[in-house]
Amino acid sequence: MKVGSCQTVQSSLAPLPWGAQVAGSTVALPDGSSPGDVLFSGDGSRLLGVRVNTSLIDSFAVQPDGRLAAAPGSPFAAQGAGPFGSEFRPTDSAQLFVSNAHNGGTNLGTVSAFAVGADGTLTSIGSSPYPDFQNAPCWVEISHDGAYLFAVNTGSTTISGYRISADGSLTNVSTTGFRSGTGIRPFDARLDPTGADLYVVDAALNAVSAFAVSGGALNEISGSAFSLPVGATPFGLVAI
Repeated sequence: MKVGSCQTVQSSLAPLPWGAQVAGSTVALPDGSSPGDVLFSGDGSRLLGVRVNTSLIDSFAVQPDGRLAAAPGSPFAAQGAGPFGSEFRPTDSAQLFVSNAHNGGTNLGTVSAFAVGADGTLTSIGSSPYPDFQNAPCWVEISHDGAYLFAVNTGSTTISGYRISADGSLTNVSTTGFRSGTGIRPFDARLDPTGADLYVVDAALNAVSAFAVSGGALNEISGSAFSLPVGATPFGLVAI
C-alpha cells in the first residue's frame, strides 16, 4: 500500500526541466535576517536554515514535490545569540546540532542539540545548550559514524571536541589549539571521506590546516598547512 501510494505520487508529477524552479517554493525572510547555514537532513526529509542576526531557526518538512512545509512553531528561537554552524547527525536524521557564535563575553560559546520531528518541529535535547568554554563557535562538523562533534571556535582559535550520546546529548572531551597561534581566523571545517583527518580554513593566513582524528581528540599534523594564493580569502571547504 505504501509503495503503491508512492508510485502514484511520483507518476502524477511531471518532470521539471533541469534547473527549473519549483513553483511556490520560495520562502522569504525578513530584511536583516542574515541567513547562514541551509542544509538537508541525510534522508532528505527535513530542511533547516539559521538566521544569524535575529537568532532564529527555520525548520521545514520536505514535501514529495520538493516544496517546504514550515514546522509548527517555525521559526524557533535559538538557544544562544547568532546560531551559525549546523549539521544533522549522519547516523540519525532526527538529531540536529547548531553552534551559537555571538553570545559575547569570554568563553560563553555553546552548541545546541535538538530532536527534529517528522514535521520539522524542534525539541531541545537534555541540558542543551552545551557549554563550549571558548569564544565564537562558528562551524561544526560531525564524524561519519555520528559519535563525535567538532566545533571550530573562531574567536579562540581552537577546536572543541564533543562525544555525542545515543540520545543526542553532548559531553565536552577536548580542546585543541593551532600550531600557528591565535588570531588566524579558523572558519569552515570538513572531514575527509575516510574520517581520519579534519581540514580547517585559516582565513587570516590564506591556508588550510589538517588535524589527525582519534575519537574526539585532534592532533594537528606537522607541516600540513597548505598555503593558498595571497588574497584568496578562503571561507568554506568541501571534501570529496
